[in-house]
Amino acid sequence: MTMRAPSVHATLAHAVSMTPAGPARGPLSIDGDRLAAGSIPRAFTVDLRGHMLFPGLVNAHDHLHVNAVPPLVSSAPFANSYAWIEAFQEHFLAPDVVAALQRPKGLRMRHGALKNLLAGTTCVVHHDPWHQTLDTADFPVTLLRDFGWSYALGGPSYGPPVQASFQATPPERPWIIHLAEGTDATAAAELSALDAMGCLAANSVLVHGVGMDDADIGRVIACGATVVWCPGSNRALLGRSLDPRRLYEAGRLVLGSDSRLSGERDLLEEIRGVLSRGELDAAGLLRLATGDASRLLKLHGHGSVAAGSWANLVIVEDRGRGAGNLAGISRHEIRAVVRNGMPRIADTDFAAWFEAAGIDTVAVTLDGRAKLLDKRLATPALIAMEPGLQFKGASRMHLHETSFAMGVH
Repeated sequence: MTMRAPSVHATLAHAVSMTPAGPARGPLSIDGDRLAAGSIPRAFTVDLRGHMLFPGLVNAHDHLHVNAVPPLVSSAPFANSYAWIEAFQEHFLAPDVVAALQRPKGLRMRHGALKNLLAGTTCVVHHDPWHQTLDTADFPVTLLRDFGWSYALGGPSYGPPVQASFQATPPERPWIIHLAEGTDATAAAELSALDAMGCLAANSVLVHGVGMDDADIGRVIACGATVVWCPGSNRALLGRSLDPRRLYEAGRLVLGSDSRLSGERDLLEEIRGVLSRGELDAAGLLRLATGDASRLLKLHGHGSVAAGSWANLVIVEDRGRGAGNLAGISRHEIRAVVRNGMPRIADTDFAAWFEAAGIDTVAVTLDGRAKLLDKRLATPALIAMEPGLQFKGASRMHLHETSFAMGVH
């Protein structure tokens, strides 16, 4: 029997693409791991009539290795993150926390990445020491690389020293720090303290910023720094978050989910929460998690469906809501997530595309909906860590002539 070579080219026909200027029609192709305009001769064709293509989302802040650690339950908000860290010390002794942290760190890293991928996030900023697992070829998401970081201005004694790290980071690369994560005087003083240390500059990326006042926000905008907004985490720990509008309008804001230790389940749930509170609209939120994240974090080629960009896509049904076709839905409603030109998780009627791409799959359910998942991302230990994700039936999905009703051929 002659086996056809896997196709690294695909033409995505009849879909509407979400661009910065709004919805656009016309075929888009995948040429290896990059996007190309128009059709590619003899490429595998995916008929996406009635669907919309979005760039893969960028999660600007996560701690990948702690997403399966049970969160600390508190009856009252903390004044700042340092108080939360202190309270967490006793929580480390809880049996379920001990059990979660006994899992190998590499497995926990992969779980955090899979959590993101399932919700349409194809690129993540991991704010912790690097781990060898992050360099594996089959790691589920792309990561921000070649950046500097420190943990925070005040305790814990963890990560690179602030001034040394900032000075060692090239000015054209991001330098990231938790800052003003609180509602008290300690948090309110941190931006001035950072500036006095000579560490507030155009490449400074300040995570949270809840304690900043209007004058502080003006200083951030004036120097061209960036703030990572994690409203779910802020509201859970501190009882409130910053007002995003001024930073958003200045183009100095990006969106992060933080880890599940304090944040939402994933970036889509973060977006749903913001929409429900009316803090930003769907188009604005997607701008934060795509084009603005790419620009501000120097993630060249991410966050766009333009020709030449990385072929990272989220495919959803087109219900006539523009940006709201993605912003406002839950992860099980995504039709397919594409990373580096290949489908990674999708509804079962995308089976032919997996087959053409040479990707073995496993049948799973995600929050009750049948999906196909790239087999390399579906080890039993990994699946067991993610609530709502389960194996379903046989480990290999074979094609049948009638299995692909939406016209992929």
